[in-house]
Amino acid sequence: MILSSKREPIILLLGDIVSFCVALWVTLLVRYFALPSSELWASHIVPFAILFIVWIAIFFIAGLYEKHTLILKSRLGAMILNAQILNSAIAALFFYIIPYFGITPKTTLFIHLFVSFALIQYWRLYIFPFFETKKREKALLIGSGSEMEELKAEVNNNSRYNLQFVSSVDLDSMNDIDFDGEVLPRIYSEGVHVIVADFKNEKVEPLLPKLYNLIFSKVKFIDMHKVYEDIFDRIPLSLVKYSWFLENISTSVQKSYDIGKRLMDIVLSFILGVISLVFYPFVWIAIKIEDRGALFFVQERMGQNNKIVKVVKFRSLAEHSDEGGIAKDPKPTKVGQFIRRTRIDELPQLWNVFRGDLSMIGPRPEIPALVKLYEKEIPYYNIRHLIKPGLSGWAQIYHREHPHHSADTMETKNKLSYDLYYIKNRSITLDLKVALRTLKVLLSREGI
Repeated sequence: MILSSKREPIILLLGDIVSFCVALWVTLLVRYFALPSSELWASHIVPFAILFIVWIAIFFIAGLYEKHTLILKSRLGAMILNAQILNSAIAALFFYIIPYFGITPKTTLFIHLFVSFALIQYWRLYIFPFFETKKREKALLIGSGSEMEELKAEVNNNSRYNLQFVSSVDLDSMNDIDFDGEVLPRIYSEGVHVIVADFKNEKVEPLLPKLYNLIFSKVKFIDMHKVYEDIFDRIPLSLVKYSWFLENISTSVQKSYDIGKRLMDIVLSFILGVISLVFYPFVWIAIKIEDRGALFFVQERMGQNNKIVKVVKFRSLAEHSDEGGIAKDPKPTKVGQFIRRTRIDELPQLWNVFRGDLSMIGPRPEIPALVKLYEKEIPYYNIRHLIKPGLSGWAQIYHREHPHHSADTMETKNKLSYDLYYIKNRSITLDLKVALRTLKVLLSREGI
């Protein structure tokens, strides 16, 4: 019932390509004060086509082909600006380094960058919304908790969905609701054609016979779990019970995926690990000059199947005085601040990936002391240890408020909802998406 996630990025992609091409045509028109001839167009479209491909890749890495939820829409202008700034730098380097194409960056390129930026902004912010669905089916939402309110606000305030919740039923307040006298009449009077409900909530049981009769009025039913997951790319913890894990989280071996992922881990970690050796002497010299301390820091983390693994990082703190694995008032050195900010401190963990302790993609490995705390306070927390932890993961990319080495039960619950989504849907395609989005995090210096 939700606008297909396949349709939206395709429309965005086609619109971006058209915008780039139109911008090139306008650029040639402005540059030469005449309609571009076929020869002039042909001499420019080949090199710019190469750039267009790179720019589209940058847009993907920047997250501009993600689902346009309310949160993404609020950041869209800044995301386009940052992506276009990077695209401009790439374009300038491209034509200066490869003079074969004979295009003068100071004129044609500058005009195109300006025109394409304006067109992309206009297309994304003002034209694309007209492609979003306009016919919205009236719906009833039956559920409880903050997830229900979050879902209702997202769907009702975002034109990308073809649903409109005209009413809702809070299962926590069922004793105060006259379903037959209040809700059913409104379903018929409002012309409700869709009901989104939390069918796994035991409080919905008394309503099932009444809902069953609505089938004959051609009312369609959708599981609230599925809608929430499709929209937010995470699993709502308050909606899941043991039955959800039995149905959706499988411990059976996915041989082709596991073998392919392990091979990719070995190849990538070895290549990147060898390349990273270039940084080792510089980090060693910098650390020795500042405080003459140790180069590496070894820390225990929780690995797959609750096995403790020892991960290696470049030392970034002045003194690692740990209590049960949790650093107390950690004070990074000046060198430590730099290598943390640039992620250089994590380069030695590539050898943990090569050894098989970690994966390139997976839930972030947690400190054992924090694991013990969270297992007591967060239901189902230990499920994240079914698979191998990774250097980067779905939660690291999409959960923006994750805690760093300190106890934060509330944010860790939110983080777990993203980990569960990854565990349920893990695939080579999802791993590739995380890898590309990780590049954006690294380039923008966002915290992982």
